[in-house]
Parts: sequence; C-alpha cells; structure tokens
Amino acid sequence: MSTRTIAPPAPPEDLGELAARHGLTVSGARPTLPAYIHGLWSRRHFIVAFATARLTAQYSRAKLGQVWQIMTPLLNAAVYYFIFGVLLGTRGGVPDFVPFLVTGVFIWTFTSNSIMSGSGAVRSNIGLVQALHFPRASLPIAYVLLQLQQLLFSMGALVVILMCFGEFPKLTWLLAVPALLLQAVFNTGVSMIMARLCSRTPDLAQLMPFLLRTWMYVSGVMWSINQVLKHDQVPHAVMVALECNPAAVYIDLMRYALIESYTAAQLPPHVWAIALGWSLILGVGGFIYFWKAEEEYGRV
Repeated sequence: MSTRTIAPPAPPEDLGELAARHGLTVSGARPTLPAYIHGLWSRRHFIVAFATARLTAQYSRAKLGQVWQIMTPLLNAAVYYFIFGVLLGTRGGVPDFVPFLVTGVFIWTFTSNSIMSGSGAVRSNIGLVQALHFPRASLPIAYVLLQLQQLLFSMGALVVILMCFGEFPKLTWLLAVPALLLQAVFNTGVSMIMARLCSRTPDLAQLMPFLLRTWMYVSGVMWSINQVLKHDQVPHAVMVALECNPAAVYIDLMRYALIESYTAAQLPPHVWAIALGWSLILGVGGFIYFWKAEEEYGRV
C-alpha cells in the first residue's frame, strides 16, 4: 500500500501586504493634512447647509421663533446692566456704558456659545459620525458658523441700539469685519479642542458653563478693564493676563470699531497683534489637534 506525503500548509500571507497589493486601505483612516483640508473644502456646501438647518430648527418650537436670536443677548444685557451698572455701580467712569455693555455681551455670546455648542459637536452627532465617512471637523466648524450667522442676524439690533445712543456709522465700523473674522477663527480652534476632549470625556461638557462664566467675569464684559488697570494695587502679572485675555481683546476691538469714545482713545496697535496671535495659535493648533484624532471619533 503506497503512502502519499502531504505537504505542510504554506505559511499564511501577511494580510497587510495582501491588502496593500490589491489597493485596500483602512476604513476611516486619518488622511494626510492637505487631503483633509481638501476634503473639508469639497464639503463646504454641506457645512453651510448643516449650520443653516440647525439655526432654523433652534427656535422652531418657540412662538416668537427667530426673534429669540435677538432677544436672548438683549435680555442678558438688561440683567447685567441692572446688576453691574446699577447695583454695583460699574458704569461709573465708563463712557457710553450702554453701548459698551451691549457690544461686550453680543461679542462674548458669540465666543461662549461657539465653545459650548462645539464641545458637543461629535457626541451629539455620533449617529452621523458612525454612519458616514466625512471630515469630522465639519461638525465643530458648522457649529461656529451657526453662531456667526446668529451674531450677524443680531447685529441689526446692536446697530439700532448704538444709533439710539448717538453712535452712527463711520469708517471705523469697517474694522468690525476683520475683528469678527479673527474671533471666528479663534472660536473655531477652541471649539475643535473641546470637541475632541469632550468626545472622550463627556464630563468636561458639564464643567464648561462654570469655566465660561468665570472667563466672562474676567473679560471686561460688564466692567472696564482699563479702569481696573489704573489702580496701583493690581499686580503686574494680573495686568498682563487681563490685557492678553483673548475674549477681552476681541471685545475691545469691536468696541474700538463701533463706539466713538473708544475710537478717540486710539487703541494700541499691539492689541491687533495679540488678536492675530490668538487666532493663529488656537485656530491652527486646534485644527491640527482635532485632526490627529480623526480615526477615534466614530468609536465613541
């Protein structure tokens, strides 16, 4: 009886090499940074449509609808005026206190709402993230764009208030455009940082209202930082921190552009440099930080 020798099985081929030979790639793998930016640009229409749809739906169940886009910051300004301007007397020594306060509230609201909504951009859209393949940065960018649209819609009320208090359009109002663009880039970068952090640690989102409220109180929204800096009791480190606070810087730029008494004071040129620096550092840095975790967001 003859016996037949059975050859040992061939060693299994490396699956990675096999996939590479047939042009297969990892699903959801992080693309290169240029490819990622190109993918975002190709989906710009989706980002705009997503932001617009969210804005429309935001107050769809309220009877006053989109009127709340204007009423919310105005009511906040009224509350702050009563507490800080009347009860605490912070309006003393501050020229044009009402335009000063309303401008600060509107600009601060843009930053705080951008960060709050952006921090939950990934987790609140996890079904979309897991179902479709697209640059995840589209979500925090869309949320900041939503808040920018809401701010621009509310700027009409701000212009009316300024004109009621003797502030009429002038050439310096054009400076509001670059100021808002720098602030929007800054807000987007911070929103992306918080979106990545909160996607892995949801408890951070619960701390954000407290952190933002503290940040608001030190940003000169309801009181004048310049009045505080006149006192010799303020340590130099505190003075530098207050002057370089990004939220305060963007608020100062808008006040300088829109309010005559601040325009006459000649805002120091370094304020624009600080605003540009914050925009580049947080905007670019936040984008890269978010992009580095692109593969992780669908696994939340």
